Amino acid sequence: MTGPAEQGKRNAGSLGRTTIADGVVAKIAYLAAGDVAGVHALGSGFSRSVGELRKRVPGGGTTVTHGVKVEVGETQAAVDLDIVAEYGEVIPDVARAVREDVIAAVERMTGLEVVEVNIAVSDVKLPEEEEETEERVR
Repeated sequence: MTGPAEQGKRNAGSLGRTTIADGVVAKIAYLAAGDVAGVHALGSGFSRSVGELRKRVPGGGTTVTHGVKVEVGETQAAVDLDIVAEYGEVIPDVARAVREDVIAAVERMTGLEVVEVNIAVSDVKLPEEEEETEERVR
């Protein structure tokens, strides 16, 4: 017969199952990638436009993971990112930093092994583009 002290030593990890939804991993990857210097935005221009439109439509949702696709298995995850880089940044360096930060964040927060982070740079944000947008708003 086991006493209360012995029961407290049981491995709680073997008493149930934890599943992590794809959306959880996508949000973690989105936030980690967006914090990297040299990343202007995630998603292509089209996907960002659709995301903005969905926010304005009642009941359209407020998804913040455009530009991120993930595949999550029982112990591993793969991430695909579509980023817009800032003009003047060294794109391979930005991609390397994004990859490192996404892997670290996903593995630390979920315990999943990230087997790959594929990055597609779909655009470069030019300084003039920001000025043109501001002038149109005025």
